[in-house]
Amino acid sequence: MHIHVTANHGEAKFWLEPEITLAVNHGLSAHEVRELQHVVEEQRDDIIQYWHDHFGND
Repeated sequence: MHIHVTANHGEAKFWLEPEITLAVNHGLSAHEVRELQHVVEEQRDDIIQYWHDHFGND
């Protein structure tokens, strides 16, 4: 499972499982990626739950 995070000047893709890792970064600074990863880590459980609510548990 992964998510895409977009900004005006770039995009990052993070894998959520088995652990949170950066998959792709286009245009974001290392500092921005670290901040985004921190937010994803804090919200991981909610993100996964929202994903299951939207797409189903399959």
